[in-house]
Amino acid sequence: MTVLTLVTATLLIAGCPSSRGGTNRTTQARVVVENEITYGKGGDVDLKLDLARPAEGKGPFPVLVFLHSGGWFEGTKTEFYPEIKEAADKGYVAVTVDYRLTSETENDKTKYPFPAQVYDVKCAVRWLRANAEKYKIDPDHIGALGYSAGGHLALMLGLTEPSDGLEGDGGNVGYSSRVQAVVSLAGPAELSIIPPGNESVAFYLKHLLGGTLKQAPEQYKKASPLTYVRRDRDNPPILTINGDIDKDVPLEQAEHLDAKMKDAGASHTLIVKKGVGHENLYVGSAAWDFFDRYLKVGAQ
Repeated sequence: MTVLTLVTATLLIAGCPSSRGGTNRTTQARVVVENEITYGKGGDVDLKLDLARPAEGKGPFPVLVFLHSGGWFEGTKTEFYPEIKEAADKGYVAVTVDYRLTSETENDKTKYPFPAQVYDVKCAVRWLRANAEKYKIDPDHIGALGYSAGGHLALMLGLTEPSDGLEGDGGNVGYSSRVQAVVSLAGPAELSIIPPGNESVAFYLKHLLGGTLKQAPEQYKKASPLTYVRRDRDNPPILTINGDIDKDVPLEQAEHLDAKMKDAGASHTLIVKKGVGHENLYVGSAAWDFFDRYLKVGAQ
């Protein structure tokens, strides 16, 4: 099997969870959806998001940012289109975000390697704060959720700060990109832990980071959320959900994050799904309850 075949096979597992039910008419009447909103500029790319919000109510509403999977190599914001409508029905403003992908090449090299993807999702959070009045957004209560590669980006949103040099200049630079809560569904936390023999994961990371772990160890460290968990930082509460037989993002990564967060005195909850690999980690009650607890004013 060639590398490209392996990549395709993995994406069929880790890609869009298309088996979920659609939004019913009653829910549709309670939410307003706006598609293809330009939230910034990533190099020569217009960055887009879809947004859903409650149709009624004065707000301000807490916000959820959904980040898609696909190995940073492909995938689209449509993966979480059902969830943003569900979130709006639950009283959130919610967006699902496209970011630059490593599948784009120029002169046989990745055109948008790391940290372009982090720049982009940070730009999306800044755009939300810049447009808080228009969309009745509570700028002090923003959460991020992602699956797989999107989980990695959600963790980077939660754990990095301006001094780390990962803000980018995609737009609205006068606003903060901080988020107040993170849910990672099988998101890589420590990129140096590569599953032995998993050629597809190695392929993704090589495109993202410009080489193998041996060739670019500092890039692997810089791109790992675990690097940014420190005692002197205001780490947001994080919920990680991981399968115990995940062959793409081993449970060991989540366990290392759990230990380091707790050592730093930060709030981290690890839910281990027994008999589950790198699939079936849809947004469930644990994630909704977590966000309600930390983002809805007066809920704690």
